[in-house]
Amino acid sequence: MGFIAFLKTQFIVHLLIGFVFVVSGLIINFIQLCTLVLWPINKQFYRRVNCRLAYSLWSQLVMLLEWWSGTECTLFSDEATVNTFGKEHVIIILNHNFEIDFLCGWTMTERFGVLGSSKVLAKRELLYVPLIGWTWYFLEIVFCKRKWEEDRDTVIEGLKRLADYPEYMWFLLYCEGTRFTETKHRISMEVAESKGLPKLKYHLLPRTKGFTTAVQCLRGTVSAVYDVTLNFRGNKNPSLLGILYGKKYEADMCVRRFPLEDIPQDEKEAANWLHKLYQEKDALQEMYNQEGIFPGQQFKPPKRPWTLLNFLFWATILLSPLFTFGFGVFASGSPLLILAFLGLVGAASFGVRRLIGVTEIEKGSSYGNQEFKKKE
Repeated sequence: MGFIAFLKTQFIVHLLIGFVFVVSGLIINFIQLCTLVLWPINKQFYRRVNCRLAYSLWSQLVMLLEWWSGTECTLFSDEATVNTFGKEHVIIILNHNFEIDFLCGWTMTERFGVLGSSKVLAKRELLYVPLIGWTWYFLEIVFCKRKWEEDRDTVIEGLKRLADYPEYMWFLLYCEGTRFTETKHRISMEVAESKGLPKLKYHLLPRTKGFTTAVQCLRGTVSAVYDVTLNFRGNKNPSLLGILYGKKYEADMCVRRFPLEDIPQDEKEAANWLHKLYQEKDALQEMYNQEGIFPGQQFKPPKRPWTLLNFLFWATILLSPLFTFGFGVFASGSPLLILAFLGLVGAASFGVRRLIGVTEIEKGSSYGNQEFKKKE
């Protein structure tokens, strides 16, 4: 094991990376709070500023994927589709099977210049998570409780507010509503059978309300839907902790572009279109499992230096005073100060671990098990 590889496995290094991310995130959140005064003066300027502030935080996670772990992301698509990336507003449909599927999506948004302006339809619980939810609030992310009767007006209002967004945005939808697990899949297929819908092998039954509403509200703003099917070579199931330990993965993403005018305007027909799309996604996964490859040309968009430079900037700003302070604490010889400093370090470690836990499948929400609970 080389020295760099050894460093990547050390807890103290992980703690320093987490410190930079958390403290820079809190600083960014405070600056975002201050930018609220810009909204009534110049809404579009407020949005552009917050896109760049969000980029400064999210790109640190992309840096871990691209530069720290060296994970490779390969696109399987066609040249005409790839040439549209970063040049239009789009809705992204991504399968939700892996802990770092969002991070693979982010690395593609970064390479095509839309990371800061990327959007998602997110569960409302995330709004209260420091850094993640707080940053999304200032980015006008659409939050929902995943109860359509309560969400309808909020979601429609949030989507319509994005109609005049000044920067190209990729609006992510996890149409399955929650991460894939065997229990959720079994329940989902029971629901599919009861509704007379085709069963899926690798996906949960898509929830159509969010998709059809997004298409209706963003029609005239969004140009296309990108269907993205993600898989990892070697049947790997990567985690954010694995990335933090420097483990390298190879991600393959099959991307298909559907012009929005090809998607039916009628809600029921649009829902049927989505069900058909998921049957095609299932077939793509089956092909990948059998052949180890998706159809289409292979593209490897080059990683850009900005994520690394941004992290080095924050590390330089924040670690220098931390080291100076820590040295001063231990040099003082005061047991109280030393214990307080170690307690602060322990609290920071706990906080970083909790943030990582948000991505873990086994600690995911119970959404999708509701029908099972009813049967019980």
